[in-house]
Amino acid sequence: MSDKTIGDRLGELRRFRDITQEELAERSGVHVDTIRKLEQNTRQSARLATLRSLARALDTELERLLGQPTVTSELPDDGGLLALRDAIQDISALPGVPSDDLDEDPPAADVWMDQVSAATSLYWAGGYSQLASSLPLLLRDGRAVARETTGSLTERVWNQLALSYQLAASLATQSGHLDWAFKAVAKQLDAAQRASDPLMEGMGVSTLSWILLRQGRWEEAQSVAERKADALEPPMRRGTSAQYAVYGNLLVAAATPAARRDQKDEADQFLNYAEAAAVRSGPVRVYGTAFSAVDVKTQIVNVAMAGTADAGRALEAAGDVRLDLIKRPVHLAAHQLDVAQAQYQTGDSEGALETLLEIEAHQPEWIRYQMLARATVLEMREEERRRNTRLRGLAARLGVEPAL
Repeated sequence: MSDKTIGDRLGELRRFRDITQEELAERSGVHVDTIRKLEQNTRQSARLATLRSLARALDTELERLLGQPTVTSELPDDGGLLALRDAIQDISALPGVPSDDLDEDPPAADVWMDQVSAATSLYWAGGYSQLASSLPLLLRDGRAVARETTGSLTERVWNQLALSYQLAASLATQSGHLDWAFKAVAKQLDAAQRASDPLMEGMGVSTLSWILLRQGRWEEAQSVAERKADALEPPMRRGTSAQYAVYGNLLVAAATPAARRDQKDEADQFLNYAEAAAVRSGPVRVYGTAFSAVDVKTQIVNVAMAGTADAGRALEAAGDVRLDLIKRPVHLAAHQLDVAQAQYQTGDSEGALETLLEIEAHQPEWIRYQMLARATVLEMREEERRRNTRLRGLAARLGVEPAL
């Protein structure tokens, strides 16, 4: 983890843009005193909405301002994030570049597809370091399997290769490498087309929307998901569970950037349609993800905390969420993180800390990569200073700078 504070990074980015503190204040709508205190490190953090405004004014991603952590545990020589980058940016796929044949034969198609299933489960369990270790070889083997497979298995193999790239895009996004994620999702969409699977294309667009959201491209994130949802809207009487699930995922993907733009009515409409799709689909696991009514209910909480946050509404909506029905561990953790932020913003600092510590107890690796967790803990620590030893411990484990 870097020793730089938010203020250090803010000053560096501002000077790189060659603007004064006063000019940054005018562009962002943030008071110049707040900017000055952050850069002088007399103030360690600010509200998440303030940090987002500063990041947008500096034409950068929020992750860069916050100091997005990445997978740091020791990994074998053939795995890890750099190996994942190399596997995504496959130079042998470029025209005119001689291919480097693998020394070993790839696994059988059915064996490799079982490995894809295991990797998918690992992602949703929050095992990012282990996944970073295994995913590069999974992608390389998958390309070889796809080249060699013929007959009835061909489209299924390409479908699973698309899912592998979806995992790569998601892991790269979680670890702050959005340029790699963009390339991975492009390969996912190409593989989905080779699989002749429009629903896998839909999941690729849903992943793309998330990447665009993290890049701060909110209008594009909403538009691309909304247009793909329109294209894949199932027939009312003959739609399958998979069709409704992918359609609903796209509507959820469109709702978050709409809310981030403070288009809350539009976001609510997307979620209303998504909830109707969830009723028709029933709880279902398809294309490396899950979809159900409770998944939509958690997004109602998330949308309430996006843009101009309504923490009271978020906590009210959270009361309708049955945690025991959330099947993906990292999805449960993400929902609880929204709740923690809402608790803190309504003045329940102790409740927020309890929720954050519960997340850490169940997802100690996942929480370290969540900028919302870091931002919330930074904001809490700014208020609490050294009065709360449990908060200090959590801050240290998340790599947050030590309190003054």
